[in-house]
Amino acid sequence: MDNYRIAVFGLGHIGLPTAALFARAGFDVTGVDISTETVEKVNIGKSPVPEPGLDELVAEVVGKGKLRATVDGVSAAEESNVMVVVVPTPVNSDNTSDLSAVISATETISKGLKKGDLVIIESTVPPGACENVVLPILEKTGLRASGDFGLAYTPERALPNNTLHEMQNNARVIGGIDGKSAEMAAQLYGKVTRGEVIVVDDIITAEMVKLMENTYRDTNIALANELAVICESLGIDAIKAIEAANHHPRVNLHTPGPGVGGHCLSIDPYFIVEMAEKHGVPARLIRTAREVNESMPFHVLDIIRDALESAGRDLAGSRVGVLGVAYKGDVADARKTPTRPLVAALISEGAEVVVNDPHVDPVLIKKMGVEPVPLEEALESDCVVLMTDHSEYLEITPEMIVGGIFICTRPVLDPEKFREHGIIFRGVGRP
Repeated sequence: MDNYRIAVFGLGHIGLPTAALFARAGFDVTGVDISTETVEKVNIGKSPVPEPGLDELVAEVVGKGKLRATVDGVSAAEESNVMVVVVPTPVNSDNTSDLSAVISATETISKGLKKGDLVIIESTVPPGACENVVLPILEKTGLRASGDFGLAYTPERALPNNTLHEMQNNARVIGGIDGKSAEMAAQLYGKVTRGEVIVVDDIITAEMVKLMENTYRDTNIALANELAVICESLGIDAIKAIEAANHHPRVNLHTPGPGVGGHCLSIDPYFIVEMAEKHGVPARLIRTAREVNESMPFHVLDIIRDALESAGRDLAGSRVGVLGVAYKGDVADARKTPTRPLVAALISEGAEVVVNDPHVDPVLIKKMGVEPVPLEEALESDCVVLMTDHSEYLEITPEMIVGGIFICTRPVLDPEKFREHGIIFRGVGRP
């Protein structure tokens, strides 16, 4: 194992930390990416991915000559005996999986595939993708899985802003096309994680495990969101009700909010739905949960409209200051953010929208059709809407809400403190 050379295909939020950790463990690692800008940054020891500790780690392993980057995936495959695929797998407009990046990376690997090589897929894929999509591409070379090369699957598990810690401490689930493939992958990942390495029966089980984890969370968030909307209609503070309910030893209701974003929870459940329906199973609960969570930005729109009308104002013509574009607090990741559909809906209703986010690139904000503004300017709007629980927003006080209306979609500020100052304070689950 010590003589393994590893090629990591995809140097994004997960791929680059993966490559850097393997390099720090002593392996010679080549990172492959289609972006020349990414490759150039890595090769001078800089991380193109904003993640605590990653810049320092990349500088360290590049400086030691253990990590280099290239756009030449074929050469990287030829020079390596372990190839790890960590490329994006979004969904198409019809919510089916887009495996084009996985297919492209696999085709590149096939051009350098040799006897004794091990291919590992980390990208999130629908159950069966490794056997039905990846494997046929690799076997077009004339080489055969098990006899000539190995194939394994292991899902990444990492939280933005805590990626390096989680990669080194979380449990790692591994499945292989055969026992040898799984064992080789388990030994390899055992070099970079202190967490338990769990080898499951087969490769399709490992694919399903990742999807189960994120679908569990998405479904439970949907339950919390639906309960919150019902509580609003009954005049009940859902946040307080959930806190009380969670004192039951077997209850763990999640926190309601303005919707679910990110590259996992908002996408992975559709992979299960897609494959289930191909096998004649409707996956009703999972699909409904997605529908509930995708509806939440529009529920926030209704809250904004009602709050303005209670103050004698119309949404059309009102200035709405939106706080937060990132899908979660204190990160710069705006993929699948619920703020995007909210902003689009506000604009279509005739509102003037300004947006603040201290973490997200202003270029991304401008692509939403709005201008990024300083926090103070956003707070001067007729209605202020907190969508992301960034630390900076936790310091907002009633005196800062100039227009008198504050929609706080995350339960991070005390409603009574604002209401005592005459502020109309509303939120998801807070009538």
